[in-house]
Amino acid sequence: MPDQSNLDLAINTATTRRQWSLAQAIDGYARTGISAIGPWREEVREMGHERAARQIRDAGVKVTGLCRAGLLSALDEAQFRAALDDNRRAIDEAAAIGAKVVVLVAGGLPSSVVELTEVRRRVAEGIATLIPDAKAAGVQLGIEPLHPIYAADRCVINTLDQAVDLCDNLDPDGENGLGVIIDTYHVWWDPGLTEAVDRAASRALGYHINDWMSPQADPLNDRGMMGDGSIDLVGITRLIRSAGIALTPEVELFSDCWWAEDPDVVVGTGIERWRTITAQVTATE
Repeated sequence: MPDQSNLDLAINTATTRRQWSLAQAIDGYARTGISAIGPWREEVREMGHERAARQIRDAGVKVTGLCRAGLLSALDEAQFRAALDDNRRAIDEAAAIGAKVVVLVAGGLPSSVVELTEVRRRVAEGIATLIPDAKAAGVQLGIEPLHPIYAADRCVINTLDQAVDLCDNLDPDGENGLGVIIDTYHVWWDPGLTEAVDRAASRALGYHINDWMSPQADPLNDRGMMGDGSIDLVGITRLIRSAGIALTPEVELFSDCWWAEDPDVVVGTGIERWRTITAQVTATE
């Protein structure tokens, strides 16, 4: 693999989760010279927090954020309290491995007969409750809106504007570090994306990149490698930069197709595709 030293790019471990353990991923990503890794909680727990933190540190990479927490949409009080406790554990886990951000996915409808507005209020209540815990641990909470196809079963926060609204309502001065994660797979379709990215400029904590395949074999596990699908990644990256958002982009694929490939090939392809995107962005600046 060619030397990619000092490349400002992260790989989310979901991208190679079926081929590599977390320990293998840390070493495999570090070999390419990328600057950061985005691990998942279950992988960190399996490896052990101290060991994971040590290997990440020794590899010379940073942690973009810990995936994922949230799932705060339960209306049942016992379930809601259990979700809050799990989020507090996620905050502690993030702090233990040096992650400055915990990625929050709101959670879907607790049943098919509840009012969506009520569930969104519940999510806001949960995030508000967790803000002091995150601040005390030196960790920021990053709200990730998911594409509307996931509104029923995974996430009732579905636009970047909704996520920024939550930040503005719950942390109006930004002093508690509440922010948003911008994932191209989830926001590319939004006709108000330009304005939403501008609004999110001071709140952005993560920039996840991937592509939307059409047709899709599966709405969850058929994300495309950048350049293989319908998303204008050059245009969105230009929006990100124009808004003054300076984040390490993070390749995050959930893909049965790419999980079947050699992980070194997957990572190498992601690097080369990102280089192509940035070259095109730079050429038009």
